[in-house]
Amino acid sequence: MSGGGTETPVGCEAAAGGGSKKRDSLGTAGSAHLIIKDLGEIHSRLLDHRPVIQGETRYFVKEFEEKRGLREMRVLENLKNMIHEANEHTLPRCRDTMRDNLNQVLQRLQAANESVYRLQQREQERKKIHSDHLIASEKQHMLQWDDFMKEQPNKRAEVDEEHRKAMERLKEQYAEMEKDLAKFSTF
Repeated sequence: MSGGGTETPVGCEAAAGGGSKKRDSLGTAGSAHLIIKDLGEIHSRLLDHRPVIQGETRYFVKEFEEKRGLREMRVLENLKNMIHEANEHTLPRCRDTMRDNLNQVLQRLQAANESVYRLQQREQERKKIHSDHLIASEKQHMLQWDDFMKEQPNKRAEVDEEHRKAMERLKEQYAEMEKDLAKFSTF
């Protein structure tokens, strides 16, 4: 293929000194066919890498899937161990702690409810006493007002009577003063 020498095709035997039976029986057309076939093999080995690449790809995929499968198995095993640990140890501990704490919280809530109930009762009693006191005080004020209003005509009559008497006294006093003035005016 390159260079100035003669080449011998792969798969064909060159006759150094004599003829070969195989070559003779095939003739020139058969030898050309063999040369083309050999050239195809050489070409595919040297230039066509698809089979090698396909083999390498299959190997890589197989290794990757095995490693991925092993990694997934490890992950699943770890998850299984974690779930087992949680079910066997963590959950019972949490449940017991929750029960203890919930009982304490429930007791505290009941005590708080009772305290609030007592406070509400006291507040309602205080409001009732206060409203009863206000109602009684209002009734007393109304009675006092009614008594005051009933006394007003009598007191007015008294004041009018006193005023009338005072006016009469003043009239008498002025009348006497006029008499006295009249005595002195004659001088």
